[in-house]
Amino acid sequence: MSILERMKTMQIAGPAAYLVLGLLAATVGLLPWMVTGMVLPIQNLWAIDVAADEMPITLLPFSQYTITLIVAVLVTGSAIAGGVLRLTRAQHPRFAFAATLVGVLIVQVVAIVQTVVTVAGGLAEGREETIYLAGLTAGTIAANLVGLVLLVLITRAPAAGALVAVSVAAVAAGVWVNGLISHPFGISATEVTMALLSVTRYVPAVIVGLAVAWCGFATAGRIVAAVVSFLALWIGPALFTGVSAAVGTRVLAAYPAEMLDYGVQVFVSALGPQGTSLVFTVAAAVVTAIALVPLRTLRSRREHVAA
Repeated sequence: MSILERMKTMQIAGPAAYLVLGLLAATVGLLPWMVTGMVLPIQNLWAIDVAADEMPITLLPFSQYTITLIVAVLVTGSAIAGGVLRLTRAQHPRFAFAATLVGVLIVQVVAIVQTVVTVAGGLAEGREETIYLAGLTAGTIAANLVGLVLLVLITRAPAAGALVAVSVAAVAAGVWVNGLISHPFGISATEVTMALLSVTRYVPAVIVGLAVAWCGFATAGRIVAAVVSFLALWIGPALFTGVSAAVGTRVLAAYPAEMLDYGVQVFVSALGPQGTSLVFTVAAAVVTAIALVPLRTLRSRREHVAA
């Protein structure tokens, strides 16, 4: 094989490898749903009465009770792709970013379309059913777009912008890990599962703490980014809790104002001392303080070697 032919092969293989990266990252994002068997949850508005195990297979967990899981699987898949691109950006061939983005889009768009079409085919016909499907579809598309924005920021933004993006993704990653460990539909948890969940609940705090330490506080922009990241870790889980509580309360489905009011009450409560969001923020600050020492030592050694 001539040198020219080898160069052409490398140019093709480079983007192809990153296309696979995007496909794999988005698929890993769907893992918490895949391990359940991907059987659609029982739908309150389904056209016919069927047993739980007779519901169709869908690539996303469409249900008002799993809104946060839908967000988590889409955002986490995109964030994983962005993280790998960020760590390997010095080695990127031409079109690596575009190929990865296309790979993520292929998996997530197929998942959204397949799920929407399947659910639409099984729901009863009526105004309530149309609103239900439209709301879930709009929320899913919004989660997909947020994930893509985070992918771009994590990959290409300066350190401060990447830090904020990672912190937002970390909140979704917490839901992703919890979904992977425990069944999203309330199967009784074992002692092992509960023990794991008591530890993994701090995954977002660890991610944010390490990301802040990596970014550092060398500039005003990085200091602001660190503050925003801690705020995201404080507000994000509380927001997820409020949304889950509101949309998961079926008796309020016909009363949007009351549903919103209930969601706000739960959100505010989760932000306070009785909630867990504040604890996560404190934990992230502790992780940052611990991680700063070895990171500074490592950077000093690199600067010394470079000099």
